[in-house]
Amino acid sequence: MELIYRTIIVFLAGYVFLRMTGKKAVSQMHTFDLLYIFVLTNIISTPVEVNDLGKAIIYGAILVILYKILIRLSLNNKLRWIIYESPTVLIRNGDIDRTGLKKVRMPMNELLSHLRVQGYTDTQNIDLAVMEETGSISVIPKSEYRPIQPNDLNLKVKKEYVPIPLIMDGQIIYHNLKYLQLEQGWLMNEVEKTGEKVENIILATYLENGKLFIDNDVIKKHKGDPYYYNPGEDS
Repeated sequence: MELIYRTIIVFLAGYVFLRMTGKKAVSQMHTFDLLYIFVLTNIISTPVEVNDLGKAIIYGAILVILYKILIRLSLNNKLRWIIYESPTVLIRNGDIDRTGLKKVRMPMNELLSHLRVQGYTDTQNIDLAVMEETGSISVIPKSEYRPIQPNDLNLKVKKEYVPIPLIMDGQIIYHNLKYLQLEQGWLMNEVEKTGEKVENIILATYLENGKLFIDNDVIKKHKGDPYYYNPGEDS
């Protein structure tokens, strides 16, 4: 029982510390972000094996404060380039920068792989490819190879509308109903019109036209249709 109790306390303490840290530390990580996670993980996991629960929580709190100080310092333009690494150019104007590849220790096949993931197959079509300080690679194609934008054709497009989830995994999202100033009775009435039950709905969203779109957990069969081919033995 003591082991279970200590594990729960350590887990909850770690969760609180990460929430205090904010989203940045667990999204795109810089070098000291990653170091922070490693050190904090080691500190909060120690009490599971040894009897140092109080000290671990204190050390963890100190580490959180130190990390928050570093984040604050990184907002200063002069200190930012000390704390963060500078971006490294890998391709410029279609030419591969071998010095940049050597600096980041990236083989050519890995660079080509990163380009393919972003939809580019020819390095000659790339205006600029940069490895950011987070380790991700940003790619800017040459103007003649970039996707056409509505502005290129002098077209006016309406503002993008993001469907708002009202039911997810069989559960009603009450705060979204409140945000839209809709009653639960309206939602249930819309669901009943389709003959579905809330617990069977994997996703229901509020559309721009004020209607409810429902995606249930039933997958339609398309036997023999090549457009619905499933790889593997289940096809």
